[in-house]
Amino acid sequence: MTVAQKKDLALQVIGRLEKQYPDAKCSLEYSQPHELLIATRLSAQCTDARVNIVTKELFAKFHTINEFADADIADIEEIVKPCGLYKTKAKSIKEMCIQLRDEHGGVLPDTLEGLTKLSGIGRKTANLIMGDIYHKPAVVTDTHCIRITGRLGLVKNKEPAKVEAELWKILPPDKSNDLCHRLVLFGREFCTARSPKCAGCPLGDICVSKSE
Repeated sequence: MTVAQKKDLALQVIGRLEKQYPDAKCSLEYSQPHELLIATRLSAQCTDARVNIVTKELFAKFHTINEFADADIADIEEIVKPCGLYKTKAKSIKEMCIQLRDEHGGVLPDTLEGLTKLSGIGRKTANLIMGDIYHKPAVVTDTHCIRITGRLGLVKNKEPAKVEAELWKILPPDKSNDLCHRLVLFGREFCTARSPKCAGCPLGDICVSKSE
């Protein structure tokens, strides 16, 4: 498939998923920018549903970046324990908040380069912040995005950074972030990791993997 054909296919996918999920948004719950950063860090190898349960308690105890930066790490660990890898995640949360306080004046960086310098923050999380907080073009290559774009024939790779690079070449910048949110919903409803529900799938007639 040529780049031009992939761009055309991407537009078809975007159009159909916009109709299927018109109100798609991030499933992580937050009220302040730093809360989305922390919630996304906790979501590694953990469901969004569980993260939302944990962050309800976490954000009730620690309201600001400064409070997280000054917190006893054991208190953070105790709350985030249900998310798994809790020692590593708690360490990242405290360290990133110290960085935000001391190096950024309590404001999240608005570039991928700045965000990925924060403790524990990779390109996936950085892209989510760029799209949802700063409303800039973003490609969030989570497991749903990688699986679905691969099945559709839009990308050849499975490595997140390579998938992101391929998608930047074919997605309209103003549609990229919302598409990634819609792919999550589509992945949960139809294009599941195991036993995808191809019957009735809104993308069935344009999916190269349907017959596999």
